[in-house]
Amino acid sequence: MRKSIASYLMLTVTICILLFVSFSPDEAMDLSKYSTAGLKLNYTVSQDHSIKDDALVSNEVNKPISPILGKSFVGFKEALAFKESRGDYFVVNTLGYLGKYQFGAETLKLIGIHNPSLFLKTPELQEKAFIANTQRNKWILRRDIKNFVGKKLNGILITESGILAAAHLAGAGSVKNYLRSYGIDNFEDSYGTTIEYYMKKFSGYDTSSIKANKKAKAI
Repeated sequence: MRKSIASYLMLTVTICILLFVSFSPDEAMDLSKYSTAGLKLNYTVSQDHSIKDDALVSNEVNKPISPILGKSFVGFKEALAFKESRGDYFVVNTLGYLGKYQFGAETLKLIGIHNPSLFLKTPELQEKAFIANTQRNKWILRRDIKNFVGKKLNGILITESGILAAAHLAGAGSVKNYLRSYGIDNFEDSYGTTIEYYMKKFSGYDTSSIKANKKAKAI
């Protein structure tokens, strides 16, 4: 019995010695071979706090800057343009209306533009057309502006900018009919947009810089 125990002990010790020898390196690793002393190192990754700071700076630089137009005339025409075409100078809608402010060919003729293709390609001309058409509408509606601004029709406060926006949508004649019928004759365009909707949506902008001009032309 004692011989058996001794044999098992010797076998166990022998196996342990063999395992130790087999997993031991032949020589100690010389780490000096891997030293970076004397090398010029170029790091391409910043420390975490630097990345955070850089990201903040980048976000500020790339953040879109939108001027606050408020109720100015520029705010008026840009809000109207966004409603008409999302501000796209080169769009033509399903009814053939053109550009940023969605002009019809007949309206363009009234303000001196007889080449719709050139008009569509020329943003500067489109801006001039909007001014000229608004001046002309203001002259046509001058008495209605005087008589109705400040009053309420169907719960909507009538303002000059609302009148001019509605005239852009439906024409000055339709706006006259709406005002003089005290809101009963509410014109609706082919897409279901009404004079009353434009009166309300574009209420209260400063359009005082637009001078009424019967003969206003874009060219």
